[in-house]
Amino acid sequence: MKDDLFDELLESVREGGAILRGESEASRTFKFPEKDGVPDVAAIRERFGVSQPQFAELMGISVGTLRNWEQRRRDPEGPASVLLEVAYRRPDVVWSVVRERRARYGKVLKVQSEDEQQED
Repeated sequence: MKDDLFDELLESVREGGAILRGESEASRTFKFPEKDGVPDVAAIRERFGVSQPQFAELMGISVGTLRNWEQRRRDPEGPASVLLEVAYRRPDVVWSVVRERRARYGKVLKVQSEDEQQED
């Protein structure tokens, strides 16, 4: 590793330590939409700007499961909860994985990301 890259990495680690110890403020923060510690699925879907059937397709779940989550009859747990957080934090990653997966299996993706919609 080059010295300048190492120095930059070391400075980042020191800065992170100072933030964790409360000696410094973070330059930015992130707030995941939750209600009582459970992902706010409706807010996450709205950020994608898609319908319930489209979001269910993106997440690989049934529309019924999505509706149960949004109406708080059931809560996403374990891997589903993690996937929802990834979807919220990095929607570009979700779009990319879904597109590649669909292409690999010869399926057409029925929904488009905002970037793809703007290209049309």
